[in-house]
Amino acid sequence: MTFATQIIAWQRLHGRHDLPWQHTRDPYRVWLSEIMLQQTQVSTVIEYYTRFLHHFPDVAQLAQASAQDVMAQWAGLGYYARARHLHACAKQVMERWAGRFPSDALSLTTLPGIGPSTAAAIAAFCYGERAPILDGNVKRVFSRYFAIEGDPTQRAIEVQMWALAHKNLPTQKFCSEHPDAMARYTQAQMDLGATLCARRRPKCEQCPIQKNCLARRTGRIDELPWPRARKVLPERAIGLIIAYQNNHVLLEQRPDSGIWGGLWSLPEFEVTVDPAHAGQKIGVDCQQPQSLTPFLHVFTHFRLSIQPWLLQVTTPEHRPHGLDTPPEPISTQRWVDCSTLGALGLPAPVRKLLEGLVTERLLSSQTL
Repeated sequence: MTFATQIIAWQRLHGRHDLPWQHTRDPYRVWLSEIMLQQTQVSTVIEYYTRFLHHFPDVAQLAQASAQDVMAQWAGLGYYARARHLHACAKQVMERWAGRFPSDALSLTTLPGIGPSTAAAIAAFCYGERAPILDGNVKRVFSRYFAIEGDPTQRAIEVQMWALAHKNLPTQKFCSEHPDAMARYTQAQMDLGATLCARRRPKCEQCPIQKNCLARRTGRIDELPWPRARKVLPERAIGLIIAYQNNHVLLEQRPDSGIWGGLWSLPEFEVTVDPAHAGQKIGVDCQQPQSLTPFLHVFTHFRLSIQPWLLQVTTPEHRPHGLDTPPEPISTQRWVDCSTLGALGLPAPVRKLLEGLVTERLLSSQTL
């Protein structure tokens, strides 16, 4: 049996079959799951996937939604460029493809946020196309099975792996005889990497291809794949203003680019600036600022030290308005009732901070 037929047979009996995006050939649902699963674990994605589909059950409704509504449903999944690309992709499907996703991998790659591996997965699951994927799970399996030296994230190693991915596809004859072959094969690679060929403590004794795995045969399971070169993450420190009045908190919508792009967050200032002065710069006067417990948030490329300050607003002319009465013209700032925070897309650490303060009754009209 070939590499492909072995893992297809294994997947039929031992692979995952109960994920909410399986057993469908709807490209919208498959595409959504593939985008959410990029750099995010299955256990985390399931809840978001189900909730997202409840709000946007098809590509037309996603395309018609506001960016704010999309970001609100994505908030907490991280890597927010994915959500912006998701929204842009839905609009292009409606405008350029009459509401139907392209049926081949090459055309799918012309859409925002869809790379070669994601396009191949959609094409394989929905249309049975013989197109290879190469995600993190596949790279790990290939690194061990073929004993590939080098960092899998480096371009030269990726080219080598793409060649192997093409070479080891099920044959055209096999796919003709088994209509579900490509969907099974694609899922098998994902399942193998996720459930058996894990980064740590792989379950080699259960692996269907262990006999021909070069890493196992040469005792190099722990050496392969090569680890990425570790980088010392730079650190940055900011202050966040929690400007508060009458059970409302002041939020700012962040630019589309940069961290937390497009989300609503707390006004930010340099830690060397006096928080009361920082509050005045955004138009609020306050009583004595209250320093809250600082915390650390780690991004892919840097570590962010956050010092929150609670500012109880005293300026009489400030009259908070809720989400139902946005200012005209729409500003990047908005007073939001603390009971309606769930209606906006907030970065996970900001949401956790504000919800914690509400729970502690530090954000409550009874404290004023």
